[in-house]
Amino acid sequence: MRSRLRYTALLLATLATGCGYNGLVEKDQGTAQAWAEVENQLQRRTDLVPNLVETVKGYAGHESKIFAEIAQARSAMLASGNGPTPARMAAANQFEQTIGKLISISEAYPTLKADANFARLMDELAGTENRLAVARKRYNDAVGDYNIAVRSFPTVMTARMFGFAPNKDYFKAPEAAKTPPQVHFNSSTGQ
Repeated sequence: MRSRLRYTALLLATLATGCGYNGLVEKDQGTAQAWAEVENQLQRRTDLVPNLVETVKGYAGHESKIFAEIAQARSAMLASGNGPTPARMAAANQFEQTIGKLISISEAYPTLKADANFARLMDELAGTENRLAVARKRYNDAVGDYNIAVRSFPTVMTARMFGFAPNKDYFKAPEAAKTPPQVHFNSSTGQ
């Protein structure tokens, strides 16, 4: 009886101070919307890379190990599903690292860097990476707003009552992102 009375008093206090349900819904949808933009930019990058790889192959076809890594990372990215899951974020980060290796190849091939198609694709990739960085920041900002709301009183009680997740994951860069990609060229090319 006492716990029921306590629960009722807590519920009335929550309602009197504003339960925050609509605010939680808004913040939850904000994270979903921000993640959709991250997905949009990840897909743009995933679609762009095969064209870039084909252009580079024309100049550096013997770098097959890097092309295999890119194909594998792209497949993992496409297979990782949708939504802000740790697996999806890890696949996106791995794909980004392999793209860095592809870009590093261009430094060894001046004629590749001078190719108009390659330059156009690199511009598109740079623009995509910038948009992706902005989308990731907006997603992390939305996650921060949501996480604060679901842990603040009195909305924490509303969040628990209505089953809002207690915490959403941020999109974090992997540890490997702190070091530049290492690329080793095939010695038979004279590079």
